[in-house]
Amino acid sequence: MELPEFRTWVFLYLISSVALLWAAFLSAQGVMLWMSMLLVFIVVGANFLVVVAELKRGAAQREMMKRLSAIETEAETAE
Repeated sequence: MELPEFRTWVFLYLISSVALLWAAFLSAQGVMLWMSMLLVFIVVGANFLVVVAELKRGAAQREMMKRLSAIETEAETAE
């Protein structure tokens, strides 16, 4: 993982932590329980979608590297 991607992940999880802490505060106060549950579902869902998208992107990148190395190997054997 490159440094710019690492910064994005840190920023995502800092925002997620703040949202979850705010949801815990709201539920501890006993007000707006629906809002705290909505925040929890949104944060967990968003993190799940981001992780799945990142895994798909990594798999696509590995597949592209395999195809490129196969093309390079074919070009070397043709010469």
